[in-house]
Amino acid sequence: MLIAGSRLINAPVMGLQTGSELARTRTPVINPRTLEIVAYELEGSLLDKRPSLLRIIDVREFSDIGLIVDSSDEFVAPDDVIKLEEVYNLHFSPIGMRVVDEHHKKLGKVEEYTIETNGFVIQQLNIKRPLLQSLNDTQLLVHRSQITEINDDEIVVHSQAKAAAPVTQAVRTSYVNPFRKNPQAEHTDRN
Repeated sequence: MLIAGSRLINAPVMGLQTGSELARTRTPVINPRTLEIVAYELEGSLLDKRPSLLRIIDVREFSDIGLIVDSSDEFVAPDDVIKLEEVYNLHFSPIGMRVVDEHHKKLGKVEEYTIETNGFVIQQLNIKRPLLQSLNDTQLLVHRSQITEINDDEIVVHSQAKAAAPVTQAVRTSYVNPFRKNPQAEHTDRN
């Protein structure tokens, strides 16, 4: 299922053992190399570790009531898992990043992203267009397959500069109508 990334901000984290809300999501921890959400930073009065993270692999289910986990034992500190700490310390968020094509032409800024909930991978970026370009279209959708590079300042996507090749027309004499007799064949038949 595809959902807007903002829908998972301030979402309740529910515990199966208690059947109650344990915390709320605050910010996603996104790996910029894969555009995968690996965890969510949490906030709430019941948290004993600051900051507390909920790894996506510990989420049992995502539903209308929020993220469902077994218990609060699933919450970890960033330094509990080395790879998680590396990604957490990057503090990467695509929101507000500048998007350019391969020729460094500005396409806009990331306003929102769409997540596929099976793997919590960002599938699309919603780009808010600059003022002059927004007269034609206010938003641009960029699929993850179009992204060529992500650096500290911007996201680079494939350019559309490649012009479409013109459709070539067939030469009329190269077409042979099978229902007409070939005049040359008639000429050779008479001889």
